[in-house]
Amino acid sequence: MKTDNVKPARGMKLVRSALVFALCYVVFILFIWLMIVINNPLGWKSYFANDYSRFLSLCVCVLLLFYIIFYYYYFEDRAFLAQAKNAFLIFALMTVSVLVCYLMGRFVSVFARPMALLALLSLFLFNRRQAILLNFVFSLLIFVIDTYADNFASSGAGLAALPGMADSGVQAEVYFSLMLGFVCGTFAVLTAANVKTRGGMLLLGTFVSIPTVIIILLLELPAFNVQAQTNWIAYVASAGYGILGCFLSSALTLCFLPVLEFTFNRLTVFRLRELTSANVPLIKRLRTEAPGTFNHSLIVAQLAESCAIAIGENAELARAAAYYHDVGKLKQPDCFTENQSGYNLHDELTPELSADIIRSHATDGYDLLIAARLPKEIADVAREHHGTLPIKYFYDKAMRLSGGDANIKDYSYLGPTPHSKTAAIIMIADASEAATRSMKERTPESVERMVRSIIEERMDLDQFADCDITMRELTTIKETLVDALSGVHHHRVKYPSIRFNRAKEVVKDEAGESDEK
Repeated sequence: MKTDNVKPARGMKLVRSALVFALCYVVFILFIWLMIVINNPLGWKSYFANDYSRFLSLCVCVLLLFYIIFYYYYFEDRAFLAQAKNAFLIFALMTVSVLVCYLMGRFVSVFARPMALLALLSLFLFNRRQAILLNFVFSLLIFVIDTYADNFASSGAGLAALPGMADSGVQAEVYFSLMLGFVCGTFAVLTAANVKTRGGMLLLGTFVSIPTVIIILLLELPAFNVQAQTNWIAYVASAGYGILGCFLSSALTLCFLPVLEFTFNRLTVFRLRELTSANVPLIKRLRTEAPGTFNHSLIVAQLAESCAIAIGENAELARAAAYYHDVGKLKQPDCFTENQSGYNLHDELTPELSADIIRSHATDGYDLLIAARLPKEIADVAREHHGTLPIKYFYDKAMRLSGGDANIKDYSYLGPTPHSKTAAIIMIADASEAATRSMKERTPESVERMVRSIIEERMDLDQFADCDITMRELTTIKETLVDALSGVHHHRVKYPSIRFNRAKEVVKDEAGESDEK
């Protein structure tokens, strides 16, 4: 019954996304029409009256390109397509990139177009595969617009036509832009995949400019005359404009990313690092109102990051999600052991009420994160990191008080179970850190037994049924946690209970306390 309900719901979302794509297509065509009017305010009427077939060809080509995007996501990532805001985001990227290329090509030079802009934005907002696809479509889109939109983005500087092209009515710069879009956009995606800082993003423009200059040289080579001074000047100018376009791609990516991140609530490596800053309001509250939970979250974040790196997951996402996984405890911080100092409120409560307070922190955390407009990926981890596990302490207490008559469902978390590998990692790391802290002997062997037991218990209770984590990855997570926890919670040498005064004389330490390194 549950599956039957999900399929029609997803089908309706796909239909809605298809309608959104159709709407975006219409708006995009209107945008192109407006740009044609602005570009040629005196002759646009004659263009549409006498040569309307070219504009019709443009509309058909753009429709096919939009269909390619929809077709790709329909078969590769229907969950992505089911969210209408993703269609709006793709449309916004296309529109902004075309507009910027129009402005630079119209008023500066066709070589100054930031052809790698859409590729870089797509890389950080989506992933590498989608960025390459969207860059491919964008390059064809620019080519189609340049070909059919009546010199849409030419600055009028006049490049020499390529041999055999003089009578074709098509300028060489149209083909130049096509090649620059394909090669430079793809090169930028492959180069920027490991960029983690905004400074590195700016430096990326230098690397992308290298193939840009080479392409400009090769494409202008057929019309190049070594003895003509004007050719050298034109080539140097074209190369300079190409380098400018590469730096613009990097700079504009940094300018547009924060706006797109906030508007569409998307995660990027830059935003993930900002979310783990001590200045984030929820992190400030956690540090001051629930210091024990905050310290626990810091350790879990380190563990989750190491595990994510070990299995090839997004380490920045794992670290950020771990920072916020227990943020729901802010609602009643004194009800959790790590924030208590001697007095335990649960000693005065029934086990039913205590269990309800404890398990509510998962849903409370989700609500807090959504209300604070944090990405849903992080909010989902806060809700899923305990899955549907039983709260053992209060279930055992209820069994003793009721004489064995207690329903385990009343003492279990409400779920859902983890739907991502990140949530599964934090589920294991959270429990392992807490269990290790309570161990008397923390040898690698005892830690290994404990972590293995935690993983096996969750497998027996089907906590990983909804995420695609593998046995090999679970083994890697276990080994990573054993190595890390053996180092975090290790025994220290007990120092003598003595201290020194300024004269370096030994003074009895009556408190019996000693410093630790």
